[in-house]
Amino acid sequence: MAFAIKTEIRDPKAKAFTFTAQKTMYGGKRIAKGDTVFVFASENEGGQGLVARGVVDSAEATAKKRGIARQTPRVSITIRRTALAKRPLGRSELKKFTDWNDGRPGTELNFKFYRQATNKIGGISDEAAAFLGEFIQSGMILS
Repeated sequence: MAFAIKTEIRDPKAKAFTFTAQKTMYGGKRIAKGDTVFVFASENEGGQGLVARGVVDSAEATAKKRGIARQTPRVSITIRRTALAKRPLGRSELKKFTDWNDGRPGTELNFKFYRQATNKIGGISDEAAAFLGEFIQSGMILS
C-alpha cells in the first residue's frame, strides 16, 4: 500500500524528511518501513502541494496521551526522498474532483487530503499512487 502525507515542509528539496507525531487517517497508522510515500507541502502552511516521492526509512507509533478518551492515532516517520515532483498538484489542481462517488484517483486525493484542511498521513489506492506517479520526475533515484 502507498501513502501520502500533507504537512508543513520547510525544505521541499531535502534529501530526507522527518515528521513527528503526525495525525493519521484512512489507514495511515499502518505506514511502515519500506512503504512508498508521496509528500505534499500543505498550502495551509505556505506550501504548494505535491513536492516529492520517497520511501519510509522508519515509522513509529506515538503513544496516546493519558486522560483523553478519543485520540487520532499519530505516527512519527522518516522518509528518504527518491524523486521530486515535475509539475504542480495541490488544492487548486484537485479542486475539480468533487463527485465523491466517481472512483477517480484525483477525487480520492481531493477527498482524503483537501476536503478537510487537516494535515495528515493517509493510505491511498494503487490507482491514486499511479496517478501521483504521473507528476513525479522519472528515473531520479537519490542515494
